[in-house]
Amino acid sequence: MKAALVAAAFTLIGLMCPVPAAAHTPYGNFELRIDGRYDFHTWLWAISRCPGECIQIQAIPQPNAKAFPYRGTAQLVDGRYTMTVDVPDGLRCGNVYYGPVIATRDVYSWDAVTRSGTLESSFAVGCDGAPGGTFTYPFTLVRL
Repeated sequence: MKAALVAAAFTLIGLMCPVPAAAHTPYGNFELRIDGRYDFHTWLWAISRCPGECIQIQAIPQPNAKAFPYRGTAQLVDGRYTMTVDVPDGLRCGNVYYGPVIATRDVYSWDAVTRSGTLESSFAVGCDGAPGGTFTYPFTLVRL
């Protein structure tokens, strides 16, 4: 009976006290999963340390045909990383494989713990001469 009461007490304490979150490791290789972007590539991010509150990102397209790898530095502020990169082929028009491409300025912002965030992809001129604008896509980083 005593053992059952002690077990119940520990169970109750475990339910009432939050478990500390596991420390995240921002370094390593990740798959960048962008929802809704018109592109036939998948992207791998090789993330490494840099001095201060930042990380270095080397983006590798899969397959590498008709895509430009890029690199950037993401700064950590208030638990979110933010990185801005200029991408020569960020907006694909017409046929996704052979159609024209338009340069974009891409701003990635994501939560350091959940590794989910948004990509804001801005362009001066859209497809077929349409006005410029910004497309926003949700994304997640999944450790490989």
